[in-house]
Amino acid sequence: MTIPVGDRDAPLFASDADWDTAQAILLETELSDGLPTVMPTIGRLSAMLAGRDPSESHGMMPPLFGEITAGAVAYCCVLAGCRPAEFPIVLEAAIATLEPEFNLLGIQTTTGTPTAAVLVHGPAVTELGMNAGTNCLGPGNRANACIGRAVRMVLTNVGGARPLVGDMATMGQPAKYGMAFAEGSHKLAMPLPVRRGLDPTGSAVTVIGLSGTIEVLPEAGAATPEAVLRPVLATMLGARVAGAGGREREPGEQFLLLPPELADVLGKSGWTLTQAQDFLWRQAGTDWPIARTPDDIHLIITGGAGVKMTCLVPWGGGTTCVTRALPRLQA
Repeated sequence: MTIPVGDRDAPLFASDADWDTAQAILLETELSDGLPTVMPTIGRLSAMLAGRDPSESHGMMPPLFGEITAGAVAYCCVLAGCRPAEFPIVLEAAIATLEPEFNLLGIQTTTGTPTAAVLVHGPAVTELGMNAGTNCLGPGNRANACIGRAVRMVLTNVGGARPLVGDMATMGQPAKYGMAFAEGSHKLAMPLPVRRGLDPTGSAVTVIGLSGTIEVLPEAGAATPEAVLRPVLATMLGARVAGAGGREREPGEQFLLLPPELADVLGKSGWTLTQAQDFLWRQAGTDWPIARTPDDIHLIITGGAGVKMTCLVPWGGGTTCVTRALPRLQA
């Protein structure tokens, strides 16, 4: 038995099928990302769909314009090891990438490094046991790993961004195996979806056109907001110059992942999120702005103990993150 996934009929195996044989078939049909996968069976696919019509369509995904059906997304979720409660996040993230401002066609086909990173917000973080603390961008959390991997498999298997077919990346990057993490909470800043007008009691998912990450340390002592943010500004400016190839590009947006300890430094000094954004915007100047507006400098509170920050480098070819509300998750 098979199910349509992108430009091919994807195999479904009997529950007692030989695992090694199944892995070989998935590699041969280019449905695997090269890592071992969960064997897709009729039972697992049915459980993932949870009663949804597998032919339910949510649009066509570039570059080969495969159809984002519930069945195709569920198949990728099974391969990646997701649980049924995580299916809505993967589906909404896939739909979000189709918004024009995300520029998925450019992200999927460039010779550069970008991919879609997934940021989850709200009650879903706790309900699914996602990691918004120590090592939130690293390994060790099943939900983070599987959700990120499943979204990437949708981009590859449904969108057709396979190496030397739709994906022409010169180097690529490790996040193209998958990247998902969660937003934490802190009194310094409302969650990103709330800033964008969504229900503060609901869950949401944001997709980010990510070229890479850069670790940033505050100035010695990290005693003031300025000492925290000046190295961030230098990093954002440097990444913008490095990704421009000598060309003047339209400014877009920036993402800073700020650990709670440094959010405390800003808050105890009386700074708000808006003041931090304005500081970075003003200090950058108008000759080489780091973002379209101060509001396009997104500070996300996440991570564990320590003062190491992370700048998420947006793709220089032009992309804007997209946030979508999530339906209430089913256990």
